[in-house]
Amino acid sequence: MTIQEKMHNGALYQPMDADLQKEQLADIDEVAVYNRIPATHQEERFAQLKKMFAEIGERSYVEAPFYSNFGGAHVHFGSGIYANFNLTLVDDTHIYVGDRTMFGPNVTLVTATHPIDPGLREQGYQYNKPIHVGRNCWFGANVTVMPGVTIGDNSVIGAGSLVTHDIPANVVAFGSPCRVVREITDDDRKTYDHGKPIDIESH
Repeated sequence: MTIQEKMHNGALYQPMDADLQKEQLADIDEVAVYNRIPATHQEERFAQLKKMFAEIGERSYVEAPFYSNFGGAHVHFGSGIYANFNLTLVDDTHIYVGDRTMFGPNVTLVTATHPIDPGLREQGYQYNKPIHVGRNCWFGANVTVMPGVTIGDNSVIGAGSLVTHDIPANVVAFGSPCRVVREITDDDRKTYDHGKPIDIESH
């Protein structure tokens, strides 16, 4: 089994492998390039994201600074995604994000983890678990999503949450650890901000 296969199937592996380090450092250099592109150079920024990411759809936008272990090489973004400042993607294996999802500032998605056994950690072993995020989700500021988590379509993850387990679709969830607080209901389609009526014609 190659080290790349181990990275993506949950096996223990040595991330300090010389060839893997060479690949990773080159990817991180591409992140540095992205972060130096001025905000007014929108086409150049998107072209760099297309170069870096495994997939990224049209009208997706990532504020700089942005950070990624493998420069987005294992990141699959849909269309119309917005990420605020300091998005951090620990993409040692795959991260999938659906269309129209929004990330507040300082959101972190982590696929990499380490064994509890101190001897294995001392030897530098690691394993990875993919993250799946549905479409049209909203993550508040300072959310951290842990390895292996799946979050369903349309769900809202409140600011400061630590997401350690799967979150279903169409719910509001927050806390540390993150828990489902309530479902999204028809009332949410009629009011916003604790009862203010939604009166925009396009809704």
